[in-house]
Amino acid sequence: MKTADLCDHYSSLGVCENIFLNFGKKKRFNGPIHTVKVFEDNVLVKEALQTVPSGAVLVVDGGGSNRCALMGDRLATIAVERNLAGVIINGCIRDSAEINEMDLGVRALGTCPVKSKKEGKGKRDITVSFAGVHWKPGWYAYADEDGIVLSDKPLTLD
Repeated sequence: MKTADLCDHYSSLGVCENIFLNFGKKKRFNGPIHTVKVFEDNVLVKEALQTVPSGAVLVVDGGGSNRCALMGDRLATIAVERNLAGVIINGCIRDSAEINEMDLGVRALGTCPVKSKKEGKGKRDITVSFAGVHWKPGWYAYADEDGIVLSDKPLTLD
């Protein structure tokens, strides 16, 4: 489903600010939101990638840091193997050339070659706020080339 069509059909969507770059082969993806809130530490990101259900969209609030990457090719491979719909990161990724060859949709602020800390600090499955919207666990994210929209329920275009 195109986000433009969803915006035309539904008036109550959350529309994310256009701050993300597209990575991965999947330019369009959607699914239920699961969240992680971390800062320059990706232990909980890996844990979430290993445990959220297939078809989920993992939303990572990394505080907008561009000093390290919260996901690289190894973690992206987990997302592909577990058939996640996509990953949205308020932070950076690395290994972007490899991720761009993967059957995965990724949105991130940019890239950084530096790996993150491994302390396990952060929170999971809480509402996080960035890019002008509230990302609530159990809500639905719809992403395509035009942007990202959020809904409190699954959407259809009849």
